[in-house]
Amino acid sequence: MIVITNPSSIANEISIITSLFEEGLSLLHIRKPDFSEVEMAQFLHQIKMEFRTNLVLHSHHQLAEDFGINRIHFSEKARKNSHESPARFSKPCRYSTSTHSIIDFNSLSTEFDYAFLSPVFISISKEGYHPTENLFEALKSRTNNNTKVVALGGINSENIQKTLENDFDDIALLGSIWNNENPIKQFKLCQKIALSFSV
Repeated sequence: MIVITNPSSIANEISIITSLFEEGLSLLHIRKPDFSEVEMAQFLHQIKMEFRTNLVLHSHHQLAEDFGINRIHFSEKARKNSHESPARFSKPCRYSTSTHSIIDFNSLSTEFDYAFLSPVFISISKEGYHPTENLFEALKSRTNNNTKVVALGGINSENIQKTLENDFDDIALLGSIWNNENPIKQFKLCQKIALSFSV
């Protein structure tokens, strides 16, 4: 199960991130699109060293090596920009990306470990962002089995089981965590459901 940071700052965010890792979070995507390189570095400095290998960097990729981060995420736009492709990284990293259609997902190169496919449901965090097609049906046309497909968009405790039953390999949470008055409790609930399905 993956958690993505809220794009804007959240009260006690670093404390919550630490607690999420202590509760067993495996991957946290750092997505702060408005952060400058300095702001990103300041944010990363606050995350304990022991959790740095569990971070996935969405922007300011050049900071990854300095902070011991070996996971890089490419937005759809960045992936299609040859100047920002995985090929330009000399240090071995693991790569993920974002897709918004099964055609796009199926066409990915093998260097991507996993890809978000979204939106599966009506977004919790982005107002007016909703599916334009049934991704459960679309997933039946999957031909790319080298890359894991991760469900994103409107994922919460009530639809995790349905999502995983419909052939998504994993789930990513954003709004269901950060828009909740108790993010840790919500994470533990979602984690319990996801783990019970995978057993």
